[in-house]
Amino acid sequence: MPQTFLYSVLANNIARLIRSGVLKAGDRLPSVRMLCQEHGISMNTAKRVYQELEGQSLIESKPQSGFFVSWVQPKRLAVPETSAPSPISSSKEPDELIRKVYGNMGKKELTLFSIGVPADELLPLPGLNKEMMHAMRLLRGSGTRYEELQGNEKLRRGIAARSFSWGGSLQEDDLVTTAGGMNALSFCMMALGRPGDVIAVESPVYPGILQLAVSLGLKVLELPTHPDTGIVLAALKKVLPQIDLCLLVTNFGTPLGSCMPDEHKKEVVELLARHKIPLIEDDLYGDLYFGSQRPACCKAFDKHGTVLWCSSVSKTLAPGYRVGWVAPGLYKERIMKLKLVHAISSPTLTQEAVANFLKSGRYEHHLRKMRQVLQNNYHHYADTIAEYFPAGTRTSRPQGGLALWVELDKKIDTAELYEIALKHKISIAPGRMFTLQNQFQNCMRLCIGLPWSEDLRQKLKQLGRLAGMMR
Repeated sequence: MPQTFLYSVLANNIARLIRSGVLKAGDRLPSVRMLCQEHGISMNTAKRVYQELEGQSLIESKPQSGFFVSWVQPKRLAVPETSAPSPISSSKEPDELIRKVYGNMGKKELTLFSIGVPADELLPLPGLNKEMMHAMRLLRGSGTRYEELQGNEKLRRGIAARSFSWGGSLQEDDLVTTAGGMNALSFCMMALGRPGDVIAVESPVYPGILQLAVSLGLKVLELPTHPDTGIVLAALKKVLPQIDLCLLVTNFGTPLGSCMPDEHKKEVVELLARHKIPLIEDDLYGDLYFGSQRPACCKAFDKHGTVLWCSSVSKTLAPGYRVGWVAPGLYKERIMKLKLVHAISSPTLTQEAVANFLKSGRYEHHLRKMRQVLQNNYHHYADTIAEYFPAGTRTSRPQGGLALWVELDKKIDTAELYEIALKHKISIAPGRMFTLQNQFQNCMRLCIGLPWSEDLRQKLKQLGRLAGMMR
């Protein structure tokens, strides 16, 4: 299971006291020396505890005085209720709306709350550039040659080594690299499904998954999903006789940011295995956790090879590099055949660059900084929405990832709000994008991967006022 460091445990305990109100703004914390004595830790460990808390904007250091609580308890908004999609599979995708929203990618004049990728400012661009140059110098043919079918060996070795952080025990030969996470999901769906088969997914869920399933002729059955804990297990059990495969984003998926508890993951894996139903696990956001340790994956509980674990660096390191992978278990040969037919090879240069970045240890250092930024961003968003959005607004409370789900008054249609906000240079992702059914019209997803600033706060404030005018 994931390793827990002492400084993280202590920092997490203090953070819990601050957020619960036991420690209040202005309260003085023990000195570094006192913290050492109280917990029997080294000076370096004590300093790391306070660095973690400072990074989360929970405490501040005052020269010659020590450390003080700086976090003010925000107004708490209610969490959206568990979704209630129809139990009948559907295929009515909101194509036009999706095209409109994703057509805004790259438009610098817009504030893109709608696109769920980290901003350039959150990425280690100089380090990546260095690795790309290094790869061109060292690879045969300067990286112009085909990579072996299964993918860059060094990259697969690095991914396998990192699997221990979430309870896995993968070997490099268990993995096949792909051109990004969606490519991995595509291979899995093609390998497992046939036109007319039923695939169970969360509701709401990333629209690309819905579009892919429909394009392959699959029928989509959306499962009731809680914004904190993911799919409702009782609902999954009821539909087992109807489904042929299942796809779940188990850790901080977009748009809800829910994280399935470990005991639920284990039960889902065992349940599906008993019914011989393969599980495609999309673990795109698992490394972007806000807590003290990375959550486990369903793959960690897979005893029979029926879980196909998919991920990539598209949300953590380099969206445009298109470096992804899958650990397909029993279905490796099917995936390899599909890759040969559809791709032949994965991108050589970017695989090598990412492999070297992982091997150097800089990836984990980058992730620590990025997680702190995203957690701080979430609190800034939540505070601003609580202050400026109309009464009755609800928001999810993600413990990781890049998404915040906002539920407005039933009278507000976020597809209309999208058009209004666009005139003010603001782009949002309306809730109807994340379902094939007639639901979530009053909801929207906001990306928290933008660098927080006063200008961003003003844009969010303006969005709240525009929503209020529609009631």
